[in-house]
Amino acid sequence: MKAAVVTQFGSPLEIEDRVVPVPGVGEVLIRMETCGLCHTDIHAAHGDWPVKPTVPFIPGHEGVGIVEALGANVTGRVVGERVAIPWLGFACGECRYCIDGRETLCEQQQNSGYSVNGAFAEYAVASARFVIPVPDGISALDAAPLTCAGVTTYKALKVAGIIPTETVAIFGIGGLGHLAVQYGRIMGGTVIGVDIEDEKLDLARELGAEFTVNASTVDPVAAIAELGGADVAVVLAASPKVFEQAFASLKRGGRLICVALPAEGTMSIPIFETVLKGISIIGSIVGTRQDVAEVFALHLAGKTRVIAQTRTLDQVNAAMAEVLSSTVPARLVFQF
Repeated sequence: MKAAVVTQFGSPLEIEDRVVPVPGVGEVLIRMETCGLCHTDIHAAHGDWPVKPTVPFIPGHEGVGIVEALGANVTGRVVGERVAIPWLGFACGECRYCIDGRETLCEQQQNSGYSVNGAFAEYAVASARFVIPVPDGISALDAAPLTCAGVTTYKALKVAGIIPTETVAIFGIGGLGHLAVQYGRIMGGTVIGVDIEDEKLDLARELGAEFTVNASTVDPVAAIAELGGADVAVVLAASPKVFEQAFASLKRGGRLICVALPAEGTMSIPIFETVLKGISIIGSIVGTRQDVAEVFALHLAGKTRVIAQTRTLDQVNAAMAEVLSSTVPARLVFQF
């Protein structure tokens, strides 16, 4: 099979011919149809984060494909069904986080395309318990971004506890942000889209944002203040400065939802304003299997649109450069 492999942090990925993997106990073999390119894949390839993958490894955690073989002791999956490989590749199922519905906090978790090989390949193996069935009626092209970009923003807006008519500012309109705008509207929020590209702001309005702010031409804090301030600010741009702008845009009782993971790793937040204005700062990490199922159900019901462009796996390095240059309207998806 053909696979895109990180052989050294910061170096271009190499397209290698590898033996098709064999599913182990509790695993399935999947023939990949699509895999979305997430900014996390780029962080992984660059070794940006404190806990780094072990090279060589295959990135990819928005994989969608057809089950071709079952490993020993697999139940609940069948050959021929379409499934998605999400970021949460495995969790123990027994710790307090797993049993109370917070499996993404499991300390024993494995992450697809990071701690275990992912879906930038023609075939992949994955835990049968943690792949997620893709409903009939959702294409492999749409399902791939929903598997991470969709569930990540959906969960972020769920934990924000939006009350209908509250103002929700989405900082960063792209692969994640274009879906966040839609979930904000679904949950009853009045959405403000914030970005530095007019094309992306036009897309935000098309998808339901009532207001947009171009942070390259105006101060987003002042612009949002003129609109009355934000009740919720969701940060999807990997920049500490954007986190600080998002915090400053909040009105009393506001919630800052931290999603993006800048390589710098820190932000500066004033304690007095946090306390006196009753601000909540909430970290949100992807979503559970149930969250993914809800994201698929919303899409199947016609509530969301996925904006994506396709690439081939041979174009992986050029595609990563496109994402870093912010020239991509929304999501890039590799088709196999």
